[in-house]
Amino acid sequence: MYKSGFVTIIGRPNVGKSTLLNHIMGEKLSIVSSKPQTTRNNIQTILSGDDYQLVFVDTPGIHKPRHKLGEYMVKIAEESIKEVDLVIFMTTADVEIGKGDEYILDQLKDSGANVFLVINKVDESTPERVAQTLQNYTSKYDFFKEVIPISAAKGKNVDKLIQLMIQYMKEGPKYYPEDMITDQQERFIVMEIIREKALRLLSEEVPHGTAVEIISMKQDDNGKYTIQANLLCEKESHKGIIIGKGGSMLKRIGQYARQDIEKFLGKKVNLQLWVKVKKEWRDSSFLLKELGYTKN
Repeated sequence: MYKSGFVTIIGRPNVGKSTLLNHIMGEKLSIVSSKPQTTRNNIQTILSGDDYQLVFVDTPGIHKPRHKLGEYMVKIAEESIKEVDLVIFMTTADVEIGKGDEYILDQLKDSGANVFLVINKVDESTPERVAQTLQNYTSKYDFFKEVIPISAAKGKNVDKLIQLMIQYMKEGPKYYPEDMITDQQERFIVMEIIREKALRLLSEEVPHGTAVEIISMKQDDNGKYTIQANLLCEKESHKGIIIGKGGSMLKRIGQYARQDIEKFLGKKVNLQLWVKVKKEWRDSSFLLKELGYTKN
């Protein structure tokens, strides 16, 4: 019997959703950063086996929006709950249930989907703290089909989680070719890789006012890519920070991004980056649509 279905990983920002997805897929498809609200678009990745196919929708974390981009991110996350067969609700061993978690769980109650409670980052906590956190959740919410403590970064219990996901899937079709791992275009993955490097290297006040715009992406007869992209920021003062003294910061972002892009594309890459100021782009419906952050 061939089993298939759709899975979404949901939770507060920065609980490790993208890290888990990347470990499962073995590919850097969803950007990872220590800063919250890193994932902006829902990225579909596909895990195929001889008798199963799991299609993952990695959503932005649900949070209180402060601008149109935030509203879009929350809308996508909430909609994904209604469209999948299995919800992985991820949190960390914080013992107390936060208001953000309660908000998400109250929506999951009536979703009709199978819901797993996954406690991540157990390697960073004590067994007693993990046990107490599990007790707090399961005593208050009784709809979890499975409860699994994991470490997404270390891979602890991730294989067990995958097997449980397959177990809960119904008989279904093969939605995608078995050698396909994502439905996203190469340009989008390249854009996300560049944005990840900016998130990692820039200071706290800059990154979430930063976006990446691919101007052109061309391949020559030898297979080498030339990629031109703009890093967009909201303030003139941020532009100087992104460029850095003598262009040093922009050069570092470009170097690290190029290495990962070459790994992803399997080809040599000439990456050219510029910095442009687009004031209040996160509240511009036009710019958000141009950057791929709103539905048509």
